Amino acid sequence: MDLAEIWNSLVWPLARLTMFISLGLLIGQLIEAMNWTKVVAAGVSPLLRLGRLSDIAGASFSLAFFSGISANSMLADAYEQGRISRRELIMSNLFNSLPTYFLHLPSVFFILAPLIGAAAVTYLGLTIGSAVLRTVFILLFSRFFLPVPKERCVSCRLDEKEAAGFRDIFKRTMQRFKKRISRVLYMTVPIYILFFFLNRWGMFSAIEQYMSENLGWLSWLPPQAVGVVVFQMVAEFSAGAAAAGALLADGALAHKEVVLALLVGNILSSPMRAIRHQFPYYAGIFKPGLAAKLIFWSQGLRVASLIFVGVVYFLVG
Repeated sequence: MDLAEIWNSLVWPLARLTMFISLGLLIGQLIEAMNWTKVVAAGVSPLLRLGRLSDIAGASFSLAFFSGISANSMLADAYEQGRISRRELIMSNLFNSLPTYFLHLPSVFFILAPLIGAAAVTYLGLTIGSAVLRTVFILLFSRFFLPVPKERCVSCRLDEKEAAGFRDIFKRTMQRFKKRISRVLYMTVPIYILFFFLNRWGMFSAIEQYMSENLGWLSWLPPQAVGVVVFQMVAEFSAGAAAAGALLADGALAHKEVVLALLVGNILSSPMRAIRHQFPYYAGIFKPGLAAKLIFWSQGLRVASLIFVGVVYFLVG
């Protein structure tokens, strides 16, 4: 490769990508800092009636749109005080998976969109579908296995928060942005460069041979996609997304293959991600045994729903 090819195929696309990721993350963090997702709390009551969940579950659901820790702390306090049963605690915690997902959706979108373009819409559409599917299942399950609650009052359980001024919003946005952008770029830039050269050096031809001999259960994925899966498992989501973006831009992977690779990587990385990131703070809110059970059910249901939407997309997408 000459310098012109390196500039046109690697340096300029990577510089443009970095600019769009930075801008997108800044916008995403601003949306989260302004708590715009709180407006959906007004629509909680019909869901509570459907699932026979108490007002505590509704308040926790609303809090989860801007603080998962606050939402879980409310549930833990109610359980310790005997106001909700262990079964409703589990159902309520699972119910909160939808707002928790939407809490981080803006940032995830603005990471994926510059990297994989239209494939980001498909991938996020599938993950949103899986989150909605989980919520429907939880509500139907709780309707049959929970008694009718004695009281319903979502708003009275919510702590009124003073509206933050522009200075506070800007400060929170920049603090979160600086912390997030350094981690994203730390993974994205070297992974993008690495996968660019690996593809040019024919590394994936060797992976294809190895896969045919040792990884038959993933033979329905191309070798490049397996590399994306591996990076998601051993590093983090942004690493897999960076790898997918490099391969998609180079024409080594198609739209559908990128989406399936990210889904598989998401599914396979869930257990370790939960142990590394979720259990430490869960164990600080709930007792360790209960924390492990909550994570087991939430991750198990999450994986099952992702497998379902992934299989549907593989067959009909």
